This record gives sequence, structure tokens and C-alpha cells, in this order.
Amino acid sequence: MIVNIHDAKTNLSKLIARFQEGEEIIVAKNGKPVFKFAPVDIQKHQARPIGFFNCKIDMAHFDDPIDEMAEYQ
Repeated sequence: MIVNIHDAKTNLSKLIARFQEGEEIIVAKNGKPVFKFAPVDIQKHQARPIGFFNCKIDMAHFDDPIDEMAEYQ
């Protein structure tokens, strides 16, 4: 289906519905095709790993005092 720009502006919702049903929609200006509706590739969101780190960290000594900080305690 070819429609002119004015009709496309007036009936955009209807044209989108027809496009979603599989019809090819081409918009023209002064009878010359300008563009056609095309589907958008939607990329699925990739799940991120849970937590801060995606590696192994040894937390066994996390709360141990820091030798360099002894004079400030």
C-alpha cells in the first residue's frame, strides 16, 4: 500500500495496525516513495551475574587489622 504523507500523518495508528498484520506500507511525497515501514530488531536483555563480583575473592581476612593503620587506632 502506498500512502501520501498527509494521509500517513492522519491515519498513522491505522497504518501501524495494518503493518503489524503483515501489509507493506510505503509513504510517498508528491507520488514518489520516500520510505517504508520496517520492523525493529529487538535485542533481548542479557542477565547480569548476581552480586558485585563475577570472580572468586578470599574474604577470610577481610576484618583483620591493617598493620599500617596501627598508629591511628
